[in-house]
Amino acid sequence: MPPRPIAQPSSRRLRVYAFDPHLDTQMEAAVINHMTAAVPWETLAPGPIGEYVEVIDYDPASKCWYAPVDLEHPYLLAQDGLAPSEGTPRFHQQMAYAVVNLTIRNFEHALGRRALWSPRRVTAGEEIEEHYVQRLRIYPHALREANSYYDPEKKALLFGYFPAAGGDAGKYLPGGTVFCCLSHDIIAHETSHALLDGMHRRFIEPTNPDVLAFHEAFADLVALLQHFTFPEVLRHQIARTRGDLAGQNLLGQLAQEFGVATGTQEALRDALGEVDSATGKWRPRKPDANALATTYECHARGAILVAAVFAAFLSIYKSRVEDLLRIATDGRGVLPAGALHPDLVNRLADEAAKSAQHTLTMCVRALDYCPPVDITFGEYLRALITADHELVPDDDRKYRTAFIEAFRQHGIYPRDVRSLSQDSLLWQPPDACLPGEVLESIGPVIAPIMKRWSLEGDREEIYQAARGVREALYGWIFENRLQGLADAFGLRDKWPDGTDAALEVHSVRPAQRSAPNGMTKFDVVIELTQRCWVDALGTQTAIPKGETPPPPGSMVFRGGCTLILDGDTGTLRYAIIKGIDSKRRQDQQRRYLGGKVGTEVGLTYGGSTPPDVGTQPFAVIHRFAAEGGQ
Repeated sequence: MPPRPIAQPSSRRLRVYAFDPHLDTQMEAAVINHMTAAVPWETLAPGPIGEYVEVIDYDPASKCWYAPVDLEHPYLLAQDGLAPSEGTPRFHQQMAYAVVNLTIRNFEHALGRRALWSPRRVTAGEEIEEHYVQRLRIYPHALREANSYYDPEKKALLFGYFPAAGGDAGKYLPGGTVFCCLSHDIIAHETSHALLDGMHRRFIEPTNPDVLAFHEAFADLVALLQHFTFPEVLRHQIARTRGDLAGQNLLGQLAQEFGVATGTQEALRDALGEVDSATGKWRPRKPDANALATTYECHARGAILVAAVFAAFLSIYKSRVEDLLRIATDGRGVLPAGALHPDLVNRLADEAAKSAQHTLTMCVRALDYCPPVDITFGEYLRALITADHELVPDDDRKYRTAFIEAFRQHGIYPRDVRSLSQDSLLWQPPDACLPGEVLESIGPVIAPIMKRWSLEGDREEIYQAARGVREALYGWIFENRLQGLADAFGLRDKWPDGTDAALEVHSVRPAQRSAPNGMTKFDVVIELTQRCWVDALGTQTAIPKGETPPPPGSMVFRGGCTLILDGDTGTLRYAIIKGIDSKRRQDQQRRYLGGKVGTEVGLTYGGSTPPDVGTQPFAVIHRFAAEGGQ
């Protein structure tokens, strides 16, 4: 009999730090700090270089290249890669590769489609061309400073390394080298920036205080919730906290080593509490519904959104373990003194993992239900509620109620809703709908992308198909341009001076999701955007082709809408509109960019005027955070 072919494995096992090297020197935490991650299998070139990422280990400060790790070497395959090591650059490469791919997998699982990086935009005369980017580049030793960031121009993650600051020598080695590429939280955070940029390129344009704060908050949330995918870590922390995840624990902290080494007493950020500067003791942070009105620095403002989502997660977790605690305590609900039974620890850990995974999936899925420009925290809440309602209409476990309550307690409210009921928070179809025959005619236009963009499709073919659909849809819109398009979608046919208003088909993508009952929901997401110049009087004028600076006293202003269509019938179900004619948004953006919002502005990093963040917003704001801004 001929031998059966050997099947390709589904995953590759690689050893990594669960948090960062700092915990290896603590007896209690060292036992859980080394873990083996299962990343999706792919054939790798030395680097590692795979389908999504390529690690390029050049150190500009030292002017040297580090030898790339070959994860296809049989010895490394036999022992799950290199052992964790602070002093081995090849392990640094392995660690960065593994965590980036874990983060990508979580995104793809939630969205039901392949992840794409944002295209590289190249100026060719007066035209701007978009080029496909296959791989995100990872530079483990790019900076000799306490900073790491995602570079939207290079399509790269740049990680820094630096000597630990002088301070409490009992917590770390003063002057010892800290490598950001060895922190799970920093790697996951920066990868999330890149993934979010691949979906919403306009979310790096700071048009209101929430935009960059949302980017930072979302990246923090992904890093935090991924902690709960580490089984050994989760069981250890459940046992240590006796099941109370609202108390001080490693799962709610971000970048412990980075925070301590840059002079703070504990982690860089903590979703649950803070260390009292007077007593040096940790204390839980209570929700402050008024904090959002006076907080504008983007990390501090983003921390409010992180706290709200984490509070929702804790409520979901507590509701899932109530029956377990009743059984374990004979109905009393109060655990006796002493260590928890290992079986109870395992069950609590299972429920915590499921709660965190569901929360993370809700957060990622909501990205398809956000407006294409000028996002606010309140709109993200509406996106969360609508996306989850589409998949689970009944909400028998009250997950959406947990989110609404947590956002309310933290003072996060959407505009233009009559109440905080779920019905009020759901996005609604547009008031002026297109005729049914026009909607039906869009089916053949978007068909090429419907089945091709799946978890198994070729990513470059997906990109080219999406680009073709965008171009075809652009032509379809002008062929079927109807009276009332502006009323329906918040766009304009012409500017006040009579010139034609250009329109961008910003994105077209499918949204495929599996409901708990096994049914598959398939939608199509279309994002349309426009831009113009707006002067101090609110007069709109067209922007010429090319990267032309606005005239004195004018600013670039964007509007647009996200359309959600039923993938089977083509029915327009939701229109999430940011009107190009919105005077309120124009005034708000002008005040924000002029530094007239409160005493600080989201763009004001320690000074009184907005810095020139240019195309590197994350480099600026992360450096500010490392220097003590938050």
